[in-house]
Amino acid sequence: MREIEARFLELERRNEGALIAYITAGDPHPGYTAEIAEALINGGIDILELGIPFSDPIADGPTIQQATTRALKSGTTPRVVLEIAGTIVRKHDVPLVILTYYNIIYKMGLRNFFDIAEKSGVNGIIVPDLTVEESTDYKRIAEDYNVDTIFLAAPSSSDERLEKIINQSSGFLYLVSLFGVTGAREDLGDQSVDFIKRAVSTAQGRIRLAVGFGVSNPVHVRRIISSGADAAIVGSGFVRIIEKNLTEKEGMLKEMRNHAHRLKDATFKGERIESLGSKW
Repeated sequence: MREIEARFLELERRNEGALIAYITAGDPHPGYTAEIAEALINGGIDILELGIPFSDPIADGPTIQQATTRALKSGTTPRVVLEIAGTIVRKHDVPLVILTYYNIIYKMGLRNFFDIAEKSGVNGIIVPDLTVEESTDYKRIAEDYNVDTIFLAAPSSSDERLEKIINQSSGFLYLVSLFGVTGAREDLGDQSVDFIKRAVSTAQGRIRLAVGFGVSNPVHVRRIISSGADAAIVGSGFVRIIEKNLTEKEGMLKEMRNHAHRLKDATFKGERIESLGSKW
């Protein structure tokens, strides 16, 4: 059994949803990333998602675009990110996912990229600009290296297309909760909840469902899990903490850990999750 599915099964036994945390690797400097990851893990996250900075991050909003700019200026390269991933995995028992754009993989060469990723302990890859229809060679090589292929599905996806994406995904399916780009929002609207419920009905337990884009606080996380998803993905909310503490590393790490803890508390199901209503 692969690491991502094993983690979901462990959480299922504990009656918990998963908290997946995204950070842009190398922001604000490659030397910080392993420490930031440790703060998140100590805060209770279940899966870590590291973004490889790319010059044209089409799926990302201003917060993560600025993080990408800081990371690139600090000299962060794809190989540096994979080295950081290896450092984190050797120290911590946490499934690790890489988010990258296809051009980076193509330039490195698919087999070369997956060879390094596997040796670095990477468990899954998210490629926002790779479609199911264009993924045949990619998926075949990913399977050779036992790395999960995590596709994205948007609210605009028809039932037929959602079925196709579910059939081609492994690890989990990334549900984009809203139209547009990444970025923290105040509310998780009814349209997002309707999409989650439609995806749950279509998937019928064949793939784990994780919801991202606009997820930033415990109320969002609680609503996602109570709507039937298996995980909530928080990115911009963590990246903003980095942004406002660029020169105060210790304060940054403490705030990251505390925010992760608050979000993780909201993944508990049943009576415990209901009790959070008055707290948040």
